[in-house]
Amino acid sequence: MTARGSHAHPARDAKVLLVHCDAYDAAKIRAIVRSAMEELGLRPRGKTLVKPNLVAAGELFTHAYTRPEIVEGVLGALRDRDEGMTELAVGERCGITIPTRFIYEEAGYNPVFERTGAKRYCFDEVPQVEIRLTHEGRLRDYIFTPEPVANADFFVNCPKFKAHPWTTVTFSMKNYIGIQDDRHRLIDHDHALNRKVADLQYVIQPQLVVIDAIIAGEGRMLTPIPRNMNLLVIGNNQVAIDAVSCAIVGLDARDVEHIRLAWERGFGPIDLEAITIGGNVSLDEAKARATGFQIGLVRVEKYFEGTNIHAYAGKPPSHEKGGDDYCWGGCPGVIEEVIEVLRLYDEHCDAKLPKIHLVFGDYKGPLDISYGEKVIFIGDCVQWEGNLGGELVQIKSTYKDRSTLDPYEAEHKDVYARMLRMANKLRELKSRPYIRLEGCPVSIGELVLLLAELGGIQNPYFDKRQIVGFNRAYLAWRGTEAWKRLRGEPYQVHGEHPRGEARPRLADEVRGDAEE
Repeated sequence: MTARGSHAHPARDAKVLLVHCDAYDAAKIRAIVRSAMEELGLRPRGKTLVKPNLVAAGELFTHAYTRPEIVEGVLGALRDRDEGMTELAVGERCGITIPTRFIYEEAGYNPVFERTGAKRYCFDEVPQVEIRLTHEGRLRDYIFTPEPVANADFFVNCPKFKAHPWTTVTFSMKNYIGIQDDRHRLIDHDHALNRKVADLQYVIQPQLVVIDAIIAGEGRMLTPIPRNMNLLVIGNNQVAIDAVSCAIVGLDARDVEHIRLAWERGFGPIDLEAITIGGNVSLDEAKARATGFQIGLVRVEKYFEGTNIHAYAGKPPSHEKGGDDYCWGGCPGVIEEVIEVLRLYDEHCDAKLPKIHLVFGDYKGPLDISYGEKVIFIGDCVQWEGNLGGELVQIKSTYKDRSTLDPYEAEHKDVYARMLRMANKLRELKSRPYIRLEGCPVSIGELVLLLAELGGIQNPYFDKRQIVGFNRAYLAWRGTEAWKRLRGEPYQVHGEHPRGEARPRLADEVRGDAEE
């Protein structure tokens, strides 16, 4: 798969370079990336967009994001190899409900913009344009993406090398979850998450990928365990680069659904024999650096063994249609990230939390509950019937098949409204042994708020280190959006949108090239 106008065909000529880099030194990274671009025959032109991974950042999330030195080095290399760039920009949508402008500040990106002259895009503050999908096996016929993504002529993906609790790993392809704003990102962010990521490949394809694996992240997404790998992974095809990254941590890329789907649809090679691997670090040496790397796929019941949280995971709706018997992309993974966030803010988190029982999916077994313990039924698809505190309880699914979800009608959920909702749920929980939280999935923010209050744990939204900056950025974001609406600027632009040169060619065209 390649963009129109590229100098090579990365689906046929996929190359991945493993390069030693033992410091976050922007000048050194610039030289490495410039040399790699020379080897790959790449020169940026037109609207050039760099997409990092800024899901979370700041003092407590040091290893969750693409470091600013990586992006500064990449921007410098792009300047060095300029072949008619009309715009050089960085764009991202960080974690849901968090203003991207706040995370840019927390991650130390704003000084980079000042030094390099690169334009800053907050994908939550630009128009969302419609992209039509026609490929077989798609989840829906159209999706929305930020306008700068659709307009890009030369696209650079700069993810962080991390494990992930929903998709096993997050390398290049999974970084695409940030090319949608909140209300569109949450659609299909459930047991279909891997398929959603695969569908997003039809929006745009990178000519250049630079993965930050100098300090990689094990085990989790928001709060990863740091692993010094002293490595940059650079390439011209993200299926190939994800396949090599999987091999580095001991995985078969075919076992990661979104990578396998992209390969099956012709986006690039997955077999290492079909990929040229170069650089100054051999694949065997890279594997040695990642020995014992902890991936992210752990069932929620196992994850909370030995803690005050007891989890019960029933089957998701997809099971009725022959799908998985566990919702890897939804609420169970959310709660794992939530507890790790709370542990960051309070080292006594586990001891402070009372015994809580969390129920997911269509759970038909008993709940091992003692007197005074609380039950939280989580998600639209949760179902259970039984006796709680002498009361016959029937929790029925409110899940709506994804075919009934229309991206045109997606709505933003205000963080302050979420806080109020959780306050009401807490009051409800004081008077009864259980509550029901709806959502598909229930957001990390809502569960953080709920568990923080239940355990008397520092609420991250009120942390003194960031409360002023967060609220200033949040109000500025929402105020900007309100002003745009008053001026008649739409949030969503309906109808097929013109596309830049980084638009992927149709899958059948790619397959035809591969057969030549």
